[in-house]
Amino acid sequence: MDKIGFGCMSLEGRQIDSIEILRQAYNNDINFFDTADLYDYGENEKIVGEALAPFRDKVQITTKVGNEWNETRTDWRWNPTKDYILKAADKSLKRLNTDYIDLYMLHGGTINDPIDETIEAFEKLKEQGKILEYGISSIRPNVIREWIKRSHMSTVMMQYSLLDRRPEEECLDLLNKSNISVITRGTLAKGMLIDKPAKEYLGYSEHEVKLMQEAVLKKTENPISTSLQYVNKHPAVKTAVIGIRTLKQLNELISSAYISTSEDTLKNLSKVLAPNIYKKHR
Repeated sequence: MDKIGFGCMSLEGRQIDSIEILRQAYNNDINFFDTADLYDYGENEKIVGEALAPFRDKVQITTKVGNEWNETRTDWRWNPTKDYILKAADKSLKRLNTDYIDLYMLHGGTINDPIDETIEAFEKLKEQGKILEYGISSIRPNVIREWIKRSHMSTVMMQYSLLDRRPEEECLDLLNKSNISVITRGTLAKGMLIDKPAKEYLGYSEHEVKLMQEAVLKKTENPISTSLQYVNKHPAVKTAVIGIRTLKQLNELISSAYISTSEDTLKNLSKVLAPNIYKKHR
């Protein structure tokens, strides 16, 4: 299931249950797992590392860096410096119980970052064999353009769904042209494309969100499958990461993966609302 990734952030601290869910995902052909050093103060990485250790060479693990917790763990600060990234990578490797990270991403990014310094850190880690590829997690077009110009990044993670089509304005085509793959997050729009109550979302009113909900629920066989297929239809998209917390959610995702939604249906859904666009960070 190359088109589906396991978002580990939602896993709770119940380690035995979480390990079982992760291994069940692998047993059902999910081999892409996304975590970050920020999640649960690094404990999330430990759970992922322990769960996937028996088949480490058969899975891809991505983790993220840039948010540094304070000593009391009450807040974090943004730290994209080379020195911090190099030290944080070693800590992530230890927690993940692995010699290498398949994909290491900057967990955000602004135009005011020391971008070249951050890239130097990633390139050094790659030379050392500690990471195989690197990228950024960002929806900001101006930041993405700079990283395309300056780096050899392989991937950008960005929010993308039927209720967040901002990447369609520019970024998806730009990244595809640059041979840089996209990993989507927020593909189910905080659950509003499945079963969560409608509310204002990224410039859409509650009424507009309800219109999309009704279209997805009434015109498609499976909302999860439809949401996945909508984002995966763009050639730049490699994987849609879905947050999973329980075995029930995992089983629903697995069963949804084999249900097809027609191209005409996807096209009609894209006409329900006018695409939202970037209003900041242009």
